[in-house]
Amino acid sequence: MKRQWLTRSGTAELTLVFGGWALGAAPFADLTGDKDLLLVDDYTHLDDPLSELALYDRFDLIAFSFGVASAGHWMSMAGFLPAHLTAVSGTLSPADAEKGIAPDIIRRTADKLCDSSFAKFCRRAGLQTPAPTIDINVARAELHAVINRGPAPEHRFDRIWIPKQDWIIPTRAQEAAWKQQRQAIRHIPGSHIPFRAGQSWAEWVA
Repeated sequence: MKRQWLTRSGTAELTLVFGGWALGAAPFADLTGDKDLLLVDDYTHLDDPLSELALYDRFDLIAFSFGVASAGHWMSMAGFLPAHLTAVSGTLSPADAEKGIAPDIIRRTADKLCDSSFAKFCRRAGLQTPAPTIDINVARAELHAVINRGPAPEHRFDRIWIPKQDWIIPTRAQEAAWKQQRQAIRHIPGSHIPFRAGQSWAEWVA
């Protein structure tokens, strides 16, 4: 796991963000907030206890895309439970034909991964800026790790955001995955990356 501070001013509360595959901070660039923000990604390994959490009175966790399942695995291993748990554009079964993305599609993405295919992925996901620079071998290994790790343990989410035009993790797959938690679901317009300029982090926790 990699960590990146998006905001760090010593507030009493933290927003912990589990980002998506290979996208880094790019999807969240236009969001605003008044809490410290710690972004983690690169889910090849999930054994980091994130000792920074001990510095805060409480933390909320927002998990995006493949970060949803990764957060689920991490919470079960680390024993941490956030004050508020949010899922955006993801499920606890990322490599699943019915509740995520079919494993053969993920394998094909990994096997054919190059700069141009990654740029195409970013456009399809709805990223409004140029594709981040990635290490192809690292990004490929992460995809294989997601497949091999399998579904995450069940967790109860306070809010689940499902985009209506998600072409990465299909909208219907997200709906199937979360059918036991319908009360937490909110459908939103937009693509796999639904975050927009002018929004606050607090809106995604609400």
